[in-house]
Amino acid sequence: MAEQFDLVVVGGGPGGYVAAIRAAQLKMKVALVEREHLGGICLNWGCIPTKALLRASEINHLLHSLDQYGFAADNIRYDFAKVVKRSRQVAGQLSAGVKGLLKKNKVTVFDGHGKLAGKGKLSVTKDGKPVAEIEAKHIILATGARARVIPGIEPDGKLIWSYREALAPDIMPKKLVVIGSGAIGAEFASFFLNMGAEVTLIEAMDRILPVEDAEVSAFVKKSFEKQKMKILTGAKVQGVRKNGDSITTIVEVDGKVQEIIADRLISAVGIVGNVENIGLEATKVKVERTHVITDEYGRTGEDGVYAIGDLTGAPWLAHKASHEGIIVVEAIAGQHPHPMEVGNIPGCTYCRPQVASVGMTEARAKEAGHDVKVGRFPFIGNGKAIALGEPEGFVKTVFDAKTGALLGAHMVGPEVTEMIQGYTIARTLETTEAELMHTVFPHPTVSEAMHESVLDAFGRVIHI
Repeated sequence: MAEQFDLVVVGGGPGGYVAAIRAAQLKMKVALVEREHLGGICLNWGCIPTKALLRASEINHLLHSLDQYGFAADNIRYDFAKVVKRSRQVAGQLSAGVKGLLKKNKVTVFDGHGKLAGKGKLSVTKDGKPVAEIEAKHIILATGARARVIPGIEPDGKLIWSYREALAPDIMPKKLVVIGSGAIGAEFASFFLNMGAEVTLIEAMDRILPVEDAEVSAFVKKSFEKQKMKILTGAKVQGVRKNGDSITTIVEVDGKVQEIIADRLISAVGIVGNVENIGLEATKVKVERTHVITDEYGRTGEDGVYAIGDLTGAPWLAHKASHEGIIVVEAIAGQHPHPMEVGNIPGCTYCRPQVASVGMTEARAKEAGHDVKVGRFPFIGNGKAIALGEPEGFVKTVFDAKTGALLGAHMVGPEVTEMIQGYTIARTLETTEAELMHTVFPHPTVSEAMHESVLDAFGRVIHI
């Protein structure tokens, strides 16, 4: 006999488990199917453990910069195995927390691989053996995505790393090549650089962090290079050559071919959706470029089947997946939630310096036909940033000159990932420059630079 539920969620990542909990809150009988780790890639092999590693690299950088604060220390060293172990412990603690939340909300969890098996049906298997047959009126697919592999540069677990090997490395490489300078590539490059490695960052586009505002990208590149990172943009990787315990990357830049020898190589060139082996073939679900097509409420072409998170495409962010899960569940429950506004989803990159943004870049705003007003404020003009010893970076705001609408905000510098939410709330509330100017920011805080950037856009900046 198949077990009956109101809703089944396939995938226990930040989209799936949040959807399951929200459905349980709305009095649905809910099942969640997860084949590997509750919390998904983000919690176990992405967002959380990378931040734990980056925290260690920040401390290492700070310990080697004590003189500027009046301190001195000798024989500074670290135990790399302990650094990695701590990041795994952090991930493990939070994964256990997700398990507890699901239990608290009476969500039935099936350990196995879920696959559509007819209308309203799902089969669950583990290691090829049947676990359960489930029936539900509503099925949410939240199977996530995995790293895209470049032919000829497939991760081998030793010389070529994906994010998984980079998060639990067997060695601390002295020399490292990172291919891809999006958020994942930039974060790993920054981590290993600040732990003492010689890092070469390779990007096919004409600038690093290509989805960010051009001024932010240029600033991060300059900062990375100041930290002794080698950066190659407009670069075409022609292949690699393995040499025992080292690897040579063959890359073409400006028509010239060069070879870079390193201990390890990290491939961080995007992701592909996990659409295989989940039973889509016998349904009306449409897949384009490895991602499931949905409407604004997560509905697919198959009645009763929904999809959320990385499975449905960009932006590939945990918080986007979580919010999508809530929207889909509330729509199923007839609550008429607001559809996702992609322009109000903040993006964060936790390299040093940190990067955060929401909304349109200046270039995108102009392309969309807006007459823009742009404000900028450097952290060198902010008292708290100077006191922290972190005066590098800036805040940039882009407004519509006619309406005063905040079109976009872009930040690079100390703890900007914690501050971008202020601008995200402003966009969600459809705030104009007037409300932002009338908002009182506490002093002394780094967030005051956000206020000053708004003032600068309208010729009213005070402290620069």
